[in-house]
Amino acid sequence: MNLRLPDEVQESLKQRAEEEGRSMHAIVVQAVERYLVEEADRATVRKLGAKYATRHADLLRRLGE
Repeated sequence: MNLRLPDEVQESLKQRAEEEGRSMHAIVVQAVERYLVEEADRATVRKLGAKYATRHADLLRRLGE
């Protein structure tokens, strides 16, 4: 896989990596891992929200009155 970043983003990433004493690769891998976990969490929340909204539709309607 090749990753092409805009010049400004690549330069910021390079500076951050130098400041942290890490490689740009390590930072990108961590960012992708974080993204995957957060998106999985969001999907779970959406699924559960839809489930409970359906199950408790009457209660939610009454609370909204």
